[in-house]
Amino acid sequence: MKGKPETRVQKLAENPGRGVMKPVIPRIFRERYGKLLSDKRKFYLYCQKPLRKSIRINLLKSDLGLVERLEEKGWKLRQVPWCRNGFWVEKREELLGNTPEHFLGLYYVQEAVSMLPPLLLKPKPGELVLDVAAAPGSKTSQLAEIMKNRGCIVANDPSVARLKALRANLQRLGVMNTVITRMDGKEFGRLKNRFDRVLLDAPCSAEGVIRKEWNALADWSVQKIQRLSRLQKKLILAAADSLKPGGVLVYSTCTFAPEENEEVIDFLLKKRDFKVEKPRVPGLKSRPGLTEWQGKDFESQVKRCIRIWPQDNDTEGFFIARLRKND
Repeated sequence: MKGKPETRVQKLAENPGRGVMKPVIPRIFRERYGKLLSDKRKFYLYCQKPLRKSIRINLLKSDLGLVERLEEKGWKLRQVPWCRNGFWVEKREELLGNTPEHFLGLYYVQEAVSMLPPLLLKPKPGELVLDVAAAPGSKTSQLAEIMKNRGCIVANDPSVARLKALRANLQRLGVMNTVITRMDGKEFGRLKNRFDRVLLDAPCSAEGVIRKEWNALADWSVQKIQRLSRLQKKLILAAADSLKPGGVLVYSTCTFAPEENEEVIDFLLKKRDFKVEKPRVPGLKSRPGLTEWQGKDFESQVKRCIRIWPQDNDTEGFFIARLRKND
């Protein structure tokens, strides 16, 4: 029986020195992103390196004194530079999701770069905020934390199964200012000029999570990227239309594909009146958005977006754009 093509399946190869399984990156994947990077060998290395664990202390239920209590139990924590209540877990005696502190909602297991979109959205207590694709709730709960449980967050997801996880996490974390909805995200475009801020952490090809999920490339293909890009363009238009003039939209993905990142932002800029604001995040190494990809030229503002490659901060890969709707 013939195996599936390399472009469709993420093969695994054993590392004899350490006795662990490492992913082999598909050739087409290497060719696509090798063109963008001067440090492509380091990129491939980090794609195959296990992701370090991180947690966010839930300030709705606890405080940073929890760090000392965890360290007394044998944990070794190091602060994430861009999030004062985010910590890498360098040593622990227990599974992160199997502790009394986790069950009580005192912390949430969350990847370090995924803490960035809520921080860059900067919601204020009392505002009306939309989280278009909210499940399983990491960013929704962080938004509620920043808002001090005041105002209202509409946390939406079209999947019933994912909504169950969202509801359970918000309840465990003590989130009180959230309304959960199950809608196709494209439908929010009907609510014209309604929200103060909108977060669109878009469904994507998830290339950036290779380090955590080695099977992330199991069904990877350029065709899938193109299909998701079409969906993301519809979602970002709906998100843009639901936002009040002067409001802020944060668009993020955990993928490297320019079709799902810069091309989506370029599409929005050509369809709606927005400006891209360059995020400034102390302690974070990032790279500017691309202004050209495979013969397509993007609006010059797109370079104000940020790309986060795994090798830059020893994290997942991520893309973030902060946009303001012109009055």
